[in-house]
Amino acid sequence: MNKIMLNVVAFCLVAQLATAQIRLPQPSPGATVVQTIGTTDVTVKYSRPAMRGREIFGTLVPYGQLWRTGANAATTLAATTDLFINGQRLPAGTYSVFTIPAQNEWTLVLNKNTGASADAYKQEEDALRVRMQPQQTSDRTESFTIHFTDVTDSTAKLNFMWANVKAAADLRVDVKTNAQANVERAVADKPEDPAVLQAAAAWNLAQGRNLEQALAWTDKSIGLKETFRNVWTKAQIMAKMGKAAEAVTLAQRAMSIGQTSNDPAFPFFKDAIQKGITDYQAMVPPVPAKGKKKKTS
Repeated sequence: MNKIMLNVVAFCLVAQLATAQIRLPQPSPGATVVQTIGTTDVTVKYSRPAMRGREIFGTLVPYGQLWRTGANAATTLAATTDLFINGQRLPAGTYSVFTIPAQNEWTLVLNKNTGASADAYKQEEDALRVRMQPQQTSDRTESFTIHFTDVTDSTAKLNFMWANVKAAADLRVDVKTNAQANVERAVADKPEDPAVLQAAAAWNLAQGRNLEQALAWTDKSIGLKETFRNVWTKAQIMAKMGKAAEAVTLAQRAMSIGQTSNDPAFPFFKDAIQKGITDYQAMVPPVPAKGKKKKTS
């Protein structure tokens, strides 16, 4: 009898394990949305409950109460660099997302406890709170949706939509600061890589900042491996520094190297280099003609 009971228990355990491994549809399926804003990746993971004929805001989601902003596990937002939300700074990291909906105003809450629930939530663990203005929409959103719109190289909108309501927060990234940090980190990680040094110098040149540093990086890049790219970058730096004659010589050198390099990228640079040669030549001050000395009587 005991052996039979053990076999039954073992069978039930195997059956439970098999059932646990079966993937079944969920009433509030999970979703992940990722958006790159300039130099920053913003990732939101959440669940999507559906209306199913229910009255949402003010009933299913009571006004004035903390809402986990989704279903199942906590909704999370992760940013790879510091992020500004409605002008307030949110340090890089991962946070749980809550909202407090109301008829005329929503509060967006980012909490440091990524596993927080409405019951386990502690306000002292908030990283940020901002206000959002809800809007009535003409189209009904059946399943709760979080998505990004109005994306530029440094900004975006983070939208929360369900039923006939939409609330949005403005996101902004300090692209220049982040990019410069990335440049300096890359040079520190690979100080002997000529391509990295050239790219770093080109970034400084494009931003019009610290040309002396850009020149040092370019000279080191050329010393490690001369290419039309780093020579052309140095030519542009010289022109920016008011050294047109040197810029002409370097641009001509870049053209010569590029024409014999078999670099597939050179055709895309050729016209710019030729224009640079012409422009820099026009910047070189004319050499004054030597006048004849007058004879003294």
